[in-house]
Amino acid sequence: MPDVFTKKKRSEVMSKIRYKDTKIEIKLRKVVYDAGLRGYRLNYKSLGKPDIVFTKYKVAIFCDGEFWHGKYYHEKKHKYKKYWKNKIQYNIDRDRKNNARLRRMGWSVIRLWEKDIEKKQDKCLRKIKIALKKRGYPYLRIS
Repeated sequence: MPDVFTKKKRSEVMSKIRYKDTKIEIKLRKVVYDAGLRGYRLNYKSLGKPDIVFTKYKVAIFCDGEFWHGKYYHEKKHKYKKYWKNKIQYNIDRDRKNNARLRRMGWSVIRLWEKDIEKKQDKCLRKIKIALKKRGYPYLRIS
């Protein structure tokens, strides 16, 4: 089945997809801020643009959309067109390489799925707190 848009229109549609300040990223930042966690930076380019970075404690947090980052890719890839298979597989491979590179540099990497941020905020916050506590973040209670 061909694309329903012309190549120009598809390009226009895709250009409107945001890579920073997405709704889910803003939601996670609010959860982190409301928990009293401070001292983070946003979309730190030299590290592959994690959504939230605690530079002092070397903790990088990514908010990943299930479709774009391939959460169910291996179960559903037979349904995707070649373009999407290539795009999603590229994202999966890039994420894996970026995780490995950051870990070699001594960073703790946390990847949170969009649906978990939406529905399991306490679980996501707990993961972040545990990583920060291990890295020496002061006065941190994990509940």
